[in-house]
Amino acid sequence: MPYIKIWIHLIWATKNRQPYLTKEIRAKVFSHIRENAKEKGIHLDFINGYKEHIHILISMNQEQTIAKIVYLLKGESSHWINKNKLTKHKFSWQEEYLAASVSHSAVDRVREYIKTQEEHHRLKSFTEEFQIFMDKYGFENVGK
Repeated sequence: MPYIKIWIHLIWATKNRQPYLTKEIRAKVFSHIRENAKEKGIHLDFINGYKEHIHILISMNQEQTIAKIVYLLKGESSHWINKNKLTKHKFSWQEEYLAASVSHSAVDRVREYIKTQEEHHRLKSFTEEFQIFMDKYGFENVGK
């Protein structure tokens, strides 16, 4: 049996970065995404976000790919949000997403970062945050 522990920090936004994720809606959506991940065998360690985006820390196994995990979580959650009419307008996630590896020694720090999203975004917009991640992880010429 293989022993695999690959940590990934995922970030994605609402379509056109619309601030649909009010505090009440976020709680429902995050709970649903967590339940859906569990049903699909995705180890979702931590989830949080703000008005127009979410951060998720996952640990992958040998049979999973980032693309498949994101597809399952984003697609199903947008369908669920619309089915339950959580927003006034049709809800969808933006197609793009960011996935970055996390070393085991940094997992606690990433959890803390994800946990403090509301506090963090009092000082910095999601656009600024996203660009910092793009620069930090070396994604060149994207969004510029």
